[in-house]
Amino acid sequence: MNKTLAMRDALLERVWEQMGSDENIFFVTADFGSPVLDKIRADFPNRFVNVGIAEQNLINISSGLSLEGYKVFAYAIAPFITMRCFEQLRVNLALMHKVRKINVNLIGVGAGYSYVVSGPTHQCYEDISLIRNLPNFELYSPSDQHTASALVGLCLKNDGPKYLRLDAQPLSALRKRLGKGALQDGFEVLKDGSSGVLIATGYMAHTAIEVANQLTSKLDLCVVDIFNLTSFNKEKLSAIIKNLHTTFTLEEGFIERGGVDAVVGALIRQHKIDCYHEPIGVEPNYRFELGTRDELHALVGIDRQTVLKKVELMCNAFKVAS
Repeated sequence: MNKTLAMRDALLERVWEQMGSDENIFFVTADFGSPVLDKIRADFPNRFVNVGIAEQNLINISSGLSLEGYKVFAYAIAPFITMRCFEQLRVNLALMHKVRKINVNLIGVGAGYSYVVSGPTHQCYEDISLIRNLPNFELYSPSDQHTASALVGLCLKNDGPKYLRLDAQPLSALRKRLGKGALQDGFEVLKDGSSGVLIATGYMAHTAIEVANQLTSKLDLCVVDIFNLTSFNKEKLSAIIKNLHTTFTLEEGFIERGGVDAVVGALIRQHKIDCYHEPIGVEPNYRFELGTRDELHALVGIDRQTVLKKVELMCNAFKVAS
């Protein structure tokens, strides 16, 4: 896979391949398309259902199919597959998996600001917080096409409800393939460093690596791309944080609302790590401005330049204090 693909296309291509050899995979969509989806519908018409714009029904049907033994992929726009049908996620997936084995994989497209021209109704800043509140759910937040594609194997292998949080735009690849053991760890170190660590998910992993590279002459920053927000290797990540003392979390979502900052903050508390932790994300507030992604990021203070200045300032302040 050499050309740049949107995460959904890379992931759906892998699902299509797996459906050719596994008759227990079923695909359900809420009237949401893509060129690869046309292949799935054409090649596997008996294992494909379009429920229309009815996300509650999408979850009900997916749960029922899984109870009959299918491994189900359910596909819709991110805010609609997480918020419009939240009760169904709770009752028919999270609660159900406590009493009956199911395998339902929610594909939510449009993480963060990736639907830039659609405004706050289609942008998605709350989904990490919401899904993390549901017991028995796994939450995957890949940063590029290769990670998104690799997660399909994990979805098919492991039972339970899962949410895949995908960017809507084609993003440059951060690696040619996931490193050895990264899929099991739930994160990957993109850059080693000694001055501090940037722990980022999704689109913000791109911001993190660019900021770290721009500051190379001043700071030696470690960059961690965390893509499994529920079952990552806590011992390994806590060791990185402990060794580097200054930690930044970067997310394209609301901060102090149970997102990536809360994931890392809980890890720091549980392992009694003495470090400085600075969350970088969106202040909880809805905005109606339209623009490019860079322009929207600048408005909420998560653009590269603002992040760079904050990281440089905090790292230098910590060095002086210590």
